[in-house]
Amino acid sequence: MTTTTAVGLPLLLVAATAGCGAIWAWDRWSGARRARLASGAAHPAWVENARVFLPILLAVLALRSFVAEPFRIPSASMLPTLEPGDFILVNKYAYGLRLPVLDHQLVEVGRPARGDVVVFRWPPDPTQDFIKRVVGLPGDVVEYRAKALTVNGTPIALDLTGVHGGPDALGAREGLEHLTAAGHRVLVKPWQPDPEGRWVVPAGHYFVMGDNRDNSRDSRIWGFVPESNLVGRATLVWMSWRPTAGTPRWERVGQRID
Repeated sequence: MTTTTAVGLPLLLVAATAGCGAIWAWDRWSGARRARLASGAAHPAWVENARVFLPILLAVLALRSFVAEPFRIPSASMLPTLEPGDFILVNKYAYGLRLPVLDHQLVEVGRPARGDVVVFRWPPDPTQDFIKRVVGLPGDVVEYRAKALTVNGTPIALDLTGVHGGPDALGAREGLEHLTAAGHRVLVKPWQPDPEGRWVVPAGHYFVMGDNRDNSRDSRIWGFVPESNLVGRATLVWMSWRPTAGTPRWERVGQRID
């Protein structure tokens, strides 16, 4: 499942900020400003616009690059945790501060834990952002067979709790998977075959899976996520809209993503 972002938006934001900054600097130190002040002339519109937008662009760039970034969930591969039409906030500093566009890590803050819901650049096409749950850490041995997950030889308990009634996964069984102490909800379709296998997670990589196990393109299909592709940890649903009706789902607003 992908999360939608405009391709090239970080580059566009950096370019706009740099452009406004260059105009402001030229006006400040070229003598043009002093000449206008001396003559009483008004600022040119393009200079005034640059002065107005520069602090706004700087604030947006800093927040988006180092604090939090919004994403939209367009598909059902993370049901029942996330629903199509959810708008989420992603913690950008959870796994280290990175330069925008270049993605060079400035400060290492932390690393993903097993069970984290993460946004990352999809390895086959890094222009697309995906969101999945971390199942395997570097060095882990992950197995998935007959709807059952095993990590490092330990079976991960799955307690089936009922039938999912939503239209995006009609008839699927809902369960609580105990990948962490608190557990998280997943969907499985016992009658439907899905990718199975055994994987050894290489150093510096992560194995990820969708919570909607039978409707998810994840590490079972295309492989591992390099640490350098991580964008951040999904933390909160800040808005949610029904894709077909176009009406808000107020009950989902403010929900933590666990």
